Amino acid sequence: MLLATLLFALLLSGCFAPQERIEQHSGLTMGTSFTVKWVTADTSQSAAIRKQINDALVDVNQSMSTYIQDSELSRLNRLPVGSTVTLSEDLNSVLSQALEISQQSDGAFDVTVGPLVNLWGFGPDGRVVKAPSDGEIEKLKQRVGYQYAELNAERRELTRQRDIYIDLSAIAKGFGVDQLADILEQSGMTSYLVEIGGELRARGQKPDGQSWKIAIEAPKAGTREAQRVIAVRNFGIASSGDYRNYFEEDGVRFSHTIDPATGKPIRHRLASVTVLAEDCATADALATTMMVMGTDRAMAFAVEQQVEAFLITKTDNGFSEQMTPGFKQYLVE
Repeated sequence: MLLATLLFALLLSGCFAPQERIEQHSGLTMGTSFTVKWVTADTSQSAAIRKQINDALVDVNQSMSTYIQDSELSRLNRLPVGSTVTLSEDLNSVLSQALEISQQSDGAFDVTVGPLVNLWGFGPDGRVVKAPSDGEIEKLKQRVGYQYAELNAERRELTRQRDIYIDLSAIAKGFGVDQLADILEQSGMTSYLVEIGGELRARGQKPDGQSWKIAIEAPKAGTREAQRVIAVRNFGIASSGDYRNYFEEDGVRFSHTIDPATGKPIRHRLASVTVLAEDCATADALATTMMVMGTDRAMAFAVEQQVEAFLITKTDNGFSEQMTPGFKQYLVE
C-alpha cells in the first residue's frame, strides 16, 4: 500500500510539472531599447537575472559611451597625445576586436572615424542641416586612422599616437548583447533571444520547439516592413543600413555611415547588410564594415571571412537581394 501511494504521488507530481515559458525583461540603454527573452521552467532566478542585466548595461555604458562625459572612453579621448592608459578588461577586449577587423577590412571599419561622424551631425555633438566643406573634412581626416591607436592587448595598454577620437558605436551594442547572453548562460539558460537596438543574439529554441524568427527590415524610409524572415538558433545577428539615420540637403541624402577613406557618407547603392556570426559584437562590426564597402566588395569580404550575409541593393526598379551561399538555409519561405 505504501509503495502504491508513493508511485501515485510521483505520477501526480509529474502531471503538474512546471512548463517552460518565456521570461522577458526590457528597457532603455545606449540611446535605444533592449529586450531579453529566455526560456525556463523555473522563474526563481528571474529577479536576479533582471538585476544582473541592468547592472551589466550600466557597466557597458560607463565604459564605452561617448555621450557620458566621465565614461572610460570619454576620459581616454581627452588624454594628451602620446599618453598611455591602462584599459579595463572589457574595453581592451572590444578595442582589440575592433582593431583586428580594421586590419582585415583595410580600414573600411575604423573606430577613429568619430570626428567625421560628429562633423556630419551623427554623433554626440548633435545634428547638422548643411554638409561640411571639403576643407573641414580634410582637416578632420588628419585625426582619423585606426593605426594611431597603439594597443598592447596583453598589457591592456593603449597609446594615442595622434589626437584621435575613438567611437565604438558600431560594435558596443553587439558587445552589450554578448554580455547579456553570457549572464543568461551562466544562469543555466540554454534558449534565449537578446536584442539591443536591433542587434541580436539567439540560442536554442522557443518552448514550442520552433527556432527564433527574426525579420530583416526592408530598406524603405518612412515605413517598417519585413523584407525577409530568418529562423536561427545559435547566432549573433546584426544589420546596418542607410535608410533610417540621415539628413537631406538640396535633395541629396547623406547617410550616417561614413567612409573613412573619403571622410564622407557612403554614396554607393548598397542599402542594407545583415550578418550572422558566432557572437553579436562581430556581427555588429562586420555589418558596418560591409555597409561601407558596397555590394561587390562586401560580398567578397563576407565569403573571405566565412560569415553569412544578406545584402539588399538599390536598383533603378527597386531593390535586389544578394546572399552568401549558406544564408539561404535560414530564410523562412
